[in-house]
Amino acid sequence: MKKISFWWCIAIFFAIIWLLIAGIPFYYLIITSFKSLGEFLSEGLFKLPESFKLDNYKRVFQGGFLRYLYNSIILILISLSILLLLSAFASYPLSRMRFKLNRPIFNIIVAAMSVPIHITLIPLFIMSINTHIYDTRWALVGPNIAFNLPISIFILSSFMQSIPKELEEAADIDGCGKFGTFFKIIFPLSTSGLATLGIYNGVVIWNEFSFVMVLTQSQNVRTLPLAVWEYQGQYSSNVPVIMTVLCLSSLPIILLYIFGQDKLVKGMMVGAVKG
Repeated sequence: MKKISFWWCIAIFFAIIWLLIAGIPFYYLIITSFKSLGEFLSEGLFKLPESFKLDNYKRVFQGGFLRYLYNSIILILISLSILLLLSAFASYPLSRMRFKLNRPIFNIIVAAMSVPIHITLIPLFIMSINTHIYDTRWALVGPNIAFNLPISIFILSSFMQSIPKELEEAADIDGCGKFGTFFKIIFPLSTSGLATLGIYNGVVIWNEFSFVMVLTQSQNVRTLPLAVWEYQGQYSSNVPVIMTVLCLSSLPIILLYIFGQDKLVKGMMVGAVKG
């Protein structure tokens, strides 16, 4: 019992240290967003504001922040819907069927995970110009799907392999066929894995900067990472306004993780154990 108590104390101690390391930047971010510029320059960095005013938030919303937020939400909904569907369609034959090109195709998909994003920016820019989708949402949807598809297939294939084969055999006996088995058995049982991929890829797409910077130029299409960049250029000396933009930009992802962390952990654990 003494050993258990001692190691629990050590674990709690390091947990508190990690909480402070992770929590102090958020504390600084939030309290600074409620300060005026004069208060920020004259008072201590971690001192609470004299009054929690919403002037910085009003200024940010009046500067078109809602348009950036709307663009990010629309982009992530379209990209994730197509990405998860394609990942499920590709992962099913790679994980549940045996054919001659199974392993070579899977190896090519895994190798595609090592392709750097930045070496494709110029070809993507030229392609978007030639296909007349430059400065539209569709110019961003394609790259977001293409670069997140390999790791999604890799993770979801491992998850689908953990589904008992007896369920698939029973569906074959009942005459479901491959399509029926996929839509009635495999796909419903893969919801935890799809939720895990949704949260993971959602964070990646939400924070994506390079594609938005290169493939768009108007405020009507650009997303929140560009809002942070443009506000930083506009209010380079007004730190409280920049902190306000960062606070509002990170809030949706924080809420998504808070409400979806149970599905994220469940999906990772189930996918890691072969049934």
